[in-house]
Amino acid sequence: MTDSARTTGLSPSPMAQLLQIMARLRDPESGCPWDKEQNFASIAPYTIEEAYEVADAIQRDDRNGLLDELGDLLFQIVFYAQIATEEGSFDFDDVARTISDKMVRRHPHVFDAPENLDAEFQRQSWEQLKAAERDTRAQADNKTASALDGVADALPALMRAEKLQKRAARVGFDWPDVAPVYDKIFEEIEEIQSALAKKASKLKISEEMGDLLFAVVNLARHLGVDPDEAMRAGNRKFDRRFRAIETGLAAQGRTPDDATLDELERHWLIAKNAENDH
Repeated sequence: MTDSARTTGLSPSPMAQLLQIMARLRDPESGCPWDKEQNFASIAPYTIEEAYEVADAIQRDDRNGLLDELGDLLFQIVFYAQIATEEGSFDFDDVARTISDKMVRRHPHVFDAPENLDAEFQRQSWEQLKAAERDTRAQADNKTASALDGVADALPALMRAEKLQKRAARVGFDWPDVAPVYDKIFEEIEEIQSALAKKASKLKISEEMGDLLFAVVNLARHLGVDPDEAMRAGNRKFDRRFRAIETGLAAQGRTPDDATLDELERHWLIAKNAENDH
């Protein structure tokens, strides 16, 4: 029995205990004021934040941190389920049952025909089943099914761009090789330059920048590079090198505010060369 189960009288089952804690936090009379005020929309940003903290713990290879962050992410799911229980739409068991049914349905090669364990067969089967599910949902909503259905608007922009491109590519909307992708990137850069020369509106320039970023994601996809991970790695590199600039200047009793752009660039090159030497 856990310490919290002993001191609070909660169920010794960890999952049941967590559900009971969430119900108490949301109790209309004795619950936590902050938790009682929340709704689906208000806690959605926290869910995204927790998912990124899980990814960060994995990136740092921090198992204790990962354990903690996975608990935080699970709590978000329990939070949603409690709100849904209160409004009578579904509960946590429904969430668990739905994902269980989906996993069994999407893995017939495991549960129905375990001899078909070839990875390519599995991938094709998975995509076919997901496409069939999208068709079913579209029919229920009296809509025309799209290959892009289910690519959530709330995904990080680079990730969503890649997913949209992959979905379109599956139905043949894609360049056969990488050469035209380079051309498209140069074309988009020229369109930005043209918009600037014409003193176009901020909205127009932003639109052209979006086209350029979309084309760069397409290049990453054709090169087999995860654009989101590449961007995170680029951010980490910038963070590391800029901190090296600050450290180098601090050794001289100075800050970046005191330095010229040429001096900052020199320290940047020192940091870059130091990394390349390792």
